[in-house]
Amino acid sequence: MKGEESKKKLSSRIYDFALYAAIILGLVPLMTRHESVLMEVFDSLSCTLLIIDYFLRWYTYDIRLVEQGKEVTLRRLLLFPFTPAAIIDVLSILPTFGTLDSSFKALRSLRLLRLLRVFKATRNFKPLQLLINVLKREQGILLLVFLMAVCYIVIVALLIFNIDDPMKIEGSGVQQFDSFFDALYWATCTLTTVGFGDIYPVTFLGRLISMVSSLFGVAIIALPGGVITAGYLQELQLYKERKKKVQQVNKSTSQQVNK
Repeated sequence: MKGEESKKKLSSRIYDFALYAAIILGLVPLMTRHESVLMEVFDSLSCTLLIIDYFLRWYTYDIRLVEQGKEVTLRRLLLFPFTPAAIIDVLSILPTFGTLDSSFKALRSLRLLRLLRVFKATRNFKPLQLLINVLKREQGILLLVFLMAVCYIVIVALLIFNIDDPMKIEGSGVQQFDSFFDALYWATCTLTTVGFGDIYPVTFLGRLISMVSSLFGVAIIALPGGVITAGYLQELQLYKERKKKVQQVNKSTSQQVNK
C-alpha cells in the first residue's frame, strides 16, 4: 500500500512539474519582441503539453465529479469543454496556432492570451489555492475596503481638481491638472503612497490635501493586507487539520487491510 501511494505521489509530482514547465515555456516568447526558431520551439512544446493535459483532464473528468460528490452522467462529460477551466485552457492554446500557421494571422494579435496559462498553475499550487479560498471567504470585507478606497480617491480628486485647476507652475505656464483623469491618477498614486512626482499640487491647500491623503492612504491600504494575512493563517491551519485527518484515515485503512 505504501509503495503504491509513493508511486502515485511521484507520478503526480512529475506530472505537475511537466505542467509548470509547459506554462513557463509558454510565457518565455512574451519576453521578447523578436520571433525566433527557439521561441517557436518553446511555444510549440508548451502548446503540445497543454493539449495533452486538456484531453487527460477530460478523460478523468468523471473521477473529479465523483470527488465533488456529483453524479457522473454522459451530459456532464460532454459539457466539459464548456466549463470555465476548459475554456481558459482553449483560449491559452489558441495563440500558438497563429504562430505556426500564417492562415491564423488574426490570432497573433491575441498572443497575450498565453498569460491565461498562469491560471492553470493555481489548480495544483496549494499556496495559491489557499489564497484564493481566503479571497472568496473574505470577499465581503475586501469589497467594502475597495469601495472605501474608490470613494476616497474620487473625493480627493474632486478637491484637488477644483483647488489646483486655476493655478500654474511659476514661469512655466503649464497647468498641473489638465483633466479630471489627471486628478484621479494623482489621487490614486497618493493614496497608495507611490508618488511618481510627475503631477503634484502647487497650492498650499493642494499640498495640505496631499499630506492628509497620504496619511489616510497608509491606513486604507493596510486594511486588506491585515484581512488577507489573518485569513491566510486561518486557512492554512484548516488545511493542516484536513491533511492530518486524511492521513489518519489512510493509516487506519491500511492497518485494517494488513489485518
